[in-house]
Amino acid sequence: MQINDLYSKKQIEYVLNANQRWNFKSGATRSGKTYIDTDMIIPSRIRERAGKDGLNVILGVTKETIERNVLTPMRDKFGQALVGEINNRNVCRLFGENAYCLGAEKVSQVSKIRGASFKYVYGDEVAEWNQEVFQLLKSRLDKPYSCFDGALNPEYPHHWLKKFLDDTKKLYLQEYTIFDNPFLDPDFVKALCDEYEGTVYYDRYILGKWVRAEGAIYRRFADNPKPCYCRVVDSVSGDIGVKQILRSSIAEICIGVDFGGNKSGHAFTAAGKTRGYRELVALGSERHFGDYDSNDIDRLLLEFMDKIIALYGPIDYVYWDNAETVLGRGITRAIDERFPQVIVRPAWKEIVNDRIHCLNRLMGLGRFFYTDGCDTLKKALSEAVWNEKAEKDERLDDGSTDIDSLDSFEYTFERDMNRYIAG
Repeated sequence: MQINDLYSKKQIEYVLNANQRWNFKSGATRSGKTYIDTDMIIPSRIRERAGKDGLNVILGVTKETIERNVLTPMRDKFGQALVGEINNRNVCRLFGENAYCLGAEKVSQVSKIRGASFKYVYGDEVAEWNQEVFQLLKSRLDKPYSCFDGALNPEYPHHWLKKFLDDTKKLYLQEYTIFDNPFLDPDFVKALCDEYEGTVYYDRYILGKWVRAEGAIYRRFADNPKPCYCRVVDSVSGDIGVKQILRSSIAEICIGVDFGGNKSGHAFTAAGKTRGYRELVALGSERHFGDYDSNDIDRLLLEFMDKIIALYGPIDYVYWDNAETVLGRGITRAIDERFPQVIVRPAWKEIVNDRIHCLNRLMGLGRFFYTDGCDTLKKALSEAVWNEKAEKDERLDDGSTDIDSLDSFEYTFERDMNRYIAG
C-alpha cells in the first residue's frame, strides 16, 4: 500500500512542509485536518522532543473535546499503553511522555501551568479559544525546539486568530476545503453541502473561508418557508402536498416563554420532539404586547397551554426566561396549580450562535417543521438577520425584528442540541 492510499495530497504536504514554530491547518469541517495530526503529527512531535526540557500540552475548547477529537482517535490506533487517560492533575501519558490536557475556553484553566516552558503544543479548534489563552501560549513556546500544531474552522474575518495568521511571517498555514478529502463518500459530501447551502456555514465549513455573517440568518427559510410546513395527523393519508407527522410519533411537547421588556413582547412557543430527536416541530406561537402584570402573563400562558393541549396533547415541560425570576416564579406557581404534571424550569440560555447553528442544520437536513398557528415564529425566522455593524457573528437585536419569538422557541430545544445534531 502506498502513502497516497492512506493520506490526501494536502495531508502529505503538511507532513513534508510543516516545520515552523507555528503550524496551522485552517478550513472546512471533515477535510482531514485533524486526522493526520492524530495519526502521525502528534506522536512524531512528542517522540522527537522526548527527554528535552519543557512541557507537552494538548489544548482544546474543553477537556471533553480533547478526549473526543484527539485522544480517542489516537487511543483507538495506538492503544491504551501509548495513549493514556487524563488524570485528576490534567495529565495524560502520551507516547512515553507526560502531556497536560487543558480546556482553552477560560484563561484560568491554562494558568495552572503559568510560567512553564512548552516544548510542544497541539491545539484543537483554535479559533474557538479564549484569546488570552493564546496570548499566554505565545510567550511559553520559548525553546529553540518549541513547536505548535493547530487545526481550526474559520470564523469571521476580524477574528483575533485571523490577524495572527495574516501578520506572522514565520508560520506555516494550510487551507482546506471539504473537497480536499478524497476519502469521504461523495454522497456524504453532497448531503453536507445541501445541509449548509444558503448559510454562512457553507462558506466556512465547506469552502473553508473566513467570511462575515451577513443578511438573513435563515436564508433558505426566508426565501421559501413552504418546505418546512407540516400537519400533525392521527394517520397518514395519501399525498396531500405537505409533510405529515404522526401525532403518536411526538414523544415530548415543550413550551418556551420569553418575557418582554420596554421594546419587546411576551412570547410563547410550543415545540414537539419526535422520537429519537429526529424532527423538531413548532406547534404554536404567540406574542403579546401591552401593559401586562404578572397575573395577566400567567393567564395568557395558561390559555396558550390550553390551546396546545387541545390540539396536540399533554405538555411535558415549560422553560422560562431566567433573567426574570419574579415572573418565572409566578408562572411556575400558576402552572403547578393548573397543570401539576408539567415540569417548569428556567431556560439554560445557551450561546445564541450555537442555537442558530443547530436550527440551521435541522432546516438543511429537512428535520425542522412548523404547523398552522405559528405565524409569529414564521415571521421571526424569516426576518432574523445578522448585525452587519458587529465585528463578530451577532444576531441583530435592536427591536426591528422579533427576537422574543426566536428566544422562546430556542428555549424549547437548546437542552437537546447535541441529541439533534447527533441524530
